[in-house]
Amino acid sequence: MVVVEAGRRDAGRALAVVAGALALTLTGTAATHAGPERPDPRAAPAYWNGTWEAAASGTAAPLPGASVRNVVHTSAGGTAVRVRVSNRLGTLPLVLGAATVARQEPNAPRSANALRGTMRTLTFGGREKVTVPAGEDVVSDAVTLRVPAAANLLVSLHTPGDSGPATYHRDALRTGFVAVNGNRTADPGGGAYRATTGSWYYVTGVDVRRPQAERGAGAVVALGDSLTDGSGSTPNTDRRWPDRLAERLRALPAARRAGVLNAGVAGNRLLREGRGPSALARFDADVLSRTGVRTLIVLEGINDIKGTPEQTDPAALGAAYRELVRRAHARGIRVVGATLTPFGGHGSHTEARERVRRSVNRLIRTGGLFDAVADFDAVVRDPLRPERMRPAYDPGDHLHFNDAGMRALADSIDLDALDLGR
Repeated sequence: MVVVEAGRRDAGRALAVVAGALALTLTGTAATHAGPERPDPRAAPAYWNGTWEAAASGTAAPLPGASVRNVVHTSAGGTAVRVRVSNRLGTLPLVLGAATVARQEPNAPRSANALRGTMRTLTFGGREKVTVPAGEDVVSDAVTLRVPAAANLLVSLHTPGDSGPATYHRDALRTGFVAVNGNRTADPGGGAYRATTGSWYYVTGVDVRRPQAERGAGAVVALGDSLTDGSGSTPNTDRRWPDRLAERLRALPAARRAGVLNAGVAGNRLLREGRGPSALARFDADVLSRTGVRTLIVLEGINDIKGTPEQTDPAALGAAYRELVRRAHARGIRVVGATLTPFGGHGSHTEARERVRRSVNRLIRTGGLFDAVADFDAVVRDPLRPERMRPAYDPGDHLHFNDAGMRALADSIDLDALDLGR
């Protein structure tokens, strides 16, 4: 949802944007069209690696005539960058009049200002304007830009007209910016960006170019629901558990510093459409199509158990996990399964649902479904009341995790189980 800053109600009325979710189902893998890369022949051999991802979670009202400045946080660094723009859940062709990428000014997560000298124009097949067909993605041409690890980038997009429902990621936990009139994508300053948004519009991925010596590291994808998306953690601080995992990986030797891609969607389900397409339906687009994926971590199933209609058969979830693993293995991707965390005390919790959760966890631990297991349940449950999480990790809703809980999840992952480069 776009939120107009205090004192800027006129700008908000001019924008007249109300975010809304449409029940659209992803029926296949979104096509991807990458523009030509123009490498420097004098440069050392390099490769592309994913550094950031946001899975499409639904659609919002379009932003005709506006420019949106998305703020995204890198996990791995590189010497060049390319950006994925998505119209995957749209119903009309998406017309982008202009697009840019820049580094955000340092130590200012709520700033729309670019770091001086870092603004770059994005092109698509050599053109600044691009039309993205409904149901598809495009990837920009490469641009030279030194991107540090753990840095914030500004990805600015101008939509000159009404392209219909906008593919977006609703819960960014990150302040983005909107200039309500005109193409302001190349503005280094943020003065024109007088409205804010808590969602990411259109941008769903960023790749960086890394030295060939670091090729073995690749990328780790975290596939999940709101627990992975970061609900309960502090906004604008990048304290989701995948962010903390990326922090741990950055302490490893360069050849093992994998990028971490967050494919969490709040409200998502494994078997059925919930918030966004099901994990099974979006798997190709949000995991297999990403650059350099080496390992997948799966934390999905709580919304199936507690949702409407509820899933009461642990074997159905087990079969879905097996399908995800089969598809990942076909692409040479290692899969780590995470046990489902407790939600006792939440309004949706019942004894029957608790029994299903524990049965699913037994399958994950002992059923041989995954290449390795991350036992999140064992890490965060209250020893005295194992159907509940430890109070120190609870933001108050008894389901999600605060910053300390997110850190505990990430710190419990055996890095050797991720099978990163040596």
